[in-house]
Amino acid sequence: MTEYMVNFFLSFFQNPSAWGIGLAIAFGAVWLAGYRPPLIKRPWLWAVLVSSAILALAAASFIQIPLQALTGRALGHFWSAEVLMRWILLAGIPQILLSGLVQEGAKLVPVVTYWWRSGKNIDPKLGLAIGAVAGAGFGIFEAQWAHNLMFAQGWTWAVVEIGGFMTLAGFWERFFVVAAHTAFSALAGYGLAKGRGWQFYLIAAFLHALLNYGVALLQAGVFTAIHVEIYVAVVAVLVSAWALWLRWRKRAATAQV
Repeated sequence: MTEYMVNFFLSFFQNPSAWGIGLAIAFGAVWLAGYRPPLIKRPWLWAVLVSSAILALAAASFIQIPLQALTGRALGHFWSAEVLMRWILLAGIPQILLSGLVQEGAKLVPVVTYWWRSGKNIDPKLGLAIGAVAGAGFGIFEAQWAHNLMFAQGWTWAVVEIGGFMTLAGFWERFFVVAAHTAFSALAGYGLAKGRGWQFYLIAAFLHALLNYGVALLQAGVFTAIHVEIYVAVVAVLVSAWALWLRWRKRAATAQV
C-alpha cells in the first residue's frame, strides 16, 4: 500500500510534456478568468495556487487512498465482490464521498490559513476568489498529469483521425474537471467568508462526489463513456454557474453601495 501511495504521488511529476502542461494551464486560465482573482494586486495568491495543488495531491495520495482501501475492505468483510458489484451504485458511495471530503478539505487549507491570519474577517468576494485560485491550482496540476499520461501513451492527431471524438475525451473531461475543481473551492471559500465554512465545505465535498459518481454509473452500465463525459460537463457547468452567480451578485451589491 505504501509503495502504491508513493508511486501515485510521484506519477504527477513524471512524463512531463510541454503540450500537456500548457493545455492544463490554458484550461485553468479560461475558467479562472471568470472569477477575476486579484493575482496582480495580491501576489500571495500564487502561493495559494501552488500550495493547494501540492496539499491536495498529498491528501489524495496519503489520506484518501488508504481510507478508501479500508472502506473497501470493510465492505468486502460483509459482502462478496459479486454482491458489491451488483449494488455498485450504493456500495460505491462511501469511497466516492471520501474523495470529495479529503480533496476539498486539503484544497481549503490555504484559504482557512488566510482566514485565520486576517482575524476571521474577509470579504465574501475575496473568499470566493481565494477558493477559486486554490481549486484551480489542483485542477491544473491534475490536468497536466492526465494530459502527460495521454501523450506518454502515444496520443497524436493521427489517433484522432482514426478514433474520432472519443480520442479527445480525455481533454474534454479535463477541461470541465478543472472548472469543477475551481467552482467547488470557490463555493467553500465563499461560505468560509460568510461564516458558514463547514456547511459550504460539505456542499463542495458532496458536489465533488457527485461529479465522481459518474464512474459508478459507468461501472453499473447505466452510462456509456460518452454519457460520462456529458455528465461531467453538465455538473461542472452548473456548479460553475452557481459560483459565478454568487460573485456577480456580490459585485452588483457592491456597486449599489
